Amino acid sequence: MTEDNVQRLKRLAAGKAVELVEDGMVLGLGTGSTAALAVDAIGVRVASGLKVVGIPTSEVTAAQSQRLGIPLTDFGTHDVVDLTIDGADAVDLADLTLIKGLGGALLREKIVAGASRRMAVIIDETKLQGTIGSRTPVPVETVRFGWQATERHLRGLGARPKLRLGKDAMPFVTDGGNFILDCDFGPITEAAKLQAAIKSLVGVVETGLFIGLATDVIIARADGIEVVRKG
Repeated sequence: MTEDNVQRLKRLAAGKAVELVEDGMVLGLGTGSTAALAVDAIGVRVASGLKVVGIPTSEVTAAQSQRLGIPLTDFGTHDVVDLTIDGADAVDLADLTLIKGLGGALLREKIVAGASRRMAVIIDETKLQGTIGSRTPVPVETVRFGWQATERHLRGLGARPKLRLGKDAMPFVTDGGNFILDCDFGPITEAAKLQAAIKSLVGVVETGLFIGLATDVIIARADGIEVVRKG
């Protein structure tokens, strides 16, 4: 499948997700190339009269939303998000467990997802994995101070961690001012247990394992759009 076809299908999947948006909703606005297509589609509807407010999951998404005229809000004003639309880096369709964070926004993404009544995830079929972690590392956001100590503790859990670097070859810094260690655990059969073990480490801020948060997965396949909903 050509890159143009992939983009076309992603755009269709984004449009399908945005069909879930209703007037008056508080929306979680995701981060990443696929989520950006949904934000674009929401912007079109807002320009046509849709009344919504959004909570962006990154500074990049906030800037995009402002350009499109999507009104923004925060958790000081709203304690519940009606619907979040976001992407994912890997999905296990068996239970809709996700790996997110390759775009660097996992902390804000999880805060927003955790406050959401519904989370629609847009992916192309290359993001599907039978057992989560078999092809995609788990991003772990960690405070900068002592990150090497945190890295050693992650190795103790069986990970092969790697400090994420930016385009300038310097450590990548998240919107929260933290570093990210991309951790290859291999196939993950007990995601909740692993997440608890990672979160117990001093210095860890959050993990890219999203468990029990996605309610809808919208997949751009070569032969069309497939929607999988939580049973």
